Amino acid sequence: MAVREICKNVYSVGVIDWDRQIFDELLPLPEGTTYNAYLVVGSEKTVLIDSVDPEFEEEFITNLARSNVSKIDYVIVNHAEQDHSGSLPVFLELFPGSKIITSEKCKDLLASFHNIPDSRMIVVGDGETLSLGDKTLEFLITPWVHWPDTMITYLKEDGIMFTCDLFGAHYATGSLFVDDRISHYILAKRYFAEILMPFRHKVAEYLDRLSGYEFGIIAPSHGPVYNDKEYILDAYRDWSSDNVKNRVIIPYISMHGSTRKMVMYLTESLISKGVSVRPYDLGKVDTGLLAMDLIDAATIIIATPTVLFGPHPKVANLAFLSSILKPKAKLLGIIGSYGWGGKTVKDLEDMVHKLNVEILEPVYIKGAPAEKDFEALDRLSDEILNKHREYKII
Repeated sequence: MAVREICKNVYSVGVIDWDRQIFDELLPLPEGTTYNAYLVVGSEKTVLIDSVDPEFEEEFITNLARSNVSKIDYVIVNHAEQDHSGSLPVFLELFPGSKIITSEKCKDLLASFHNIPDSRMIVVGDGETLSLGDKTLEFLITPWVHWPDTMITYLKEDGIMFTCDLFGAHYATGSLFVDDRISHYILAKRYFAEILMPFRHKVAEYLDRLSGYEFGIIAPSHGPVYNDKEYILDAYRDWSSDNVKNRVIIPYISMHGSTRKMVMYLTESLISKGVSVRPYDLGKVDTGLLAMDLIDAATIIIATPTVLFGPHPKVANLAFLSSILKPKAKLLGIIGSYGWGGKTVKDLEDMVHKLNVEILEPVYIKGAPAEKDFEALDRLSDEILNKHREYKII
């Protein structure tokens, strides 16, 4: 990526990963990603903010060379995860006089990940500042966005928040600033669902804190920079709130068709009652899209056949994923079909016990659905409708 100026003496020096298809061997990245790093040149000191994934350390160092700075005094590490810190070892080797500035927790992680000695690191506390001469940096310790080590760096004179994972978006783009709000909104929402949803209460807390600062630019560690911040702040206030929508999602697997018949019947029943609904075939779905829908859904219906004695493994994986993502849903139901026995419903209820949801009466039947089973699904859709009315979302 070319070195680009955000404002006078503040530069983007990160790299674009056009081809990455998966993150953490878990999250699909259909649009690639960027690893952002920033250079701030003060009248007395120069700092680098974050580094990049180690796969791109050569491009990263090339960018630093192109920036024409002869000395970098500090590198600020807002978050120790390797896609932000992985190029630190080579950086520290090439800039032997530089020091790392980071949080106490991040210092421990950097020592573990990269064997960086204490002598190269300076720990800062919440609200501490660093003068670069004509520019001042303030450090906001913001744990659990999305690791316990996270902090934000505020450049006072230029009104820039360097927020690391907060407000990020996974997609490769040559645009320095957000230039297409519609497509960016979708990808930023997907990023929030996959990365930040488990920590949304902390995100809401930090949104309140940021409202006390004057800034016009948000520079995250993934995706483009924001020079019009209000729309993404409004989106984050919605996503991190407790608000849910009149929305049901039905992740399902069907081995021989019976569970799918139940899913399609329930889908039609909900539609007829004015409830928004989306079934997701777990054999085909992009889990990132499903995660994005979890931000808004008031109700989750898990639909699975029984495999030997329990739920289908893909449904078990979904239940586990839901438990760690901690969506806002208020209701959860289980439907499906079995052949000769098992304890699928009990197993699934145990898997989702960390979710703060009301468990609905399951509709779990033997064999193919009959008339009485469709009537039970109608009663389930009635109950969902009534609950959504109680929540005043319909």
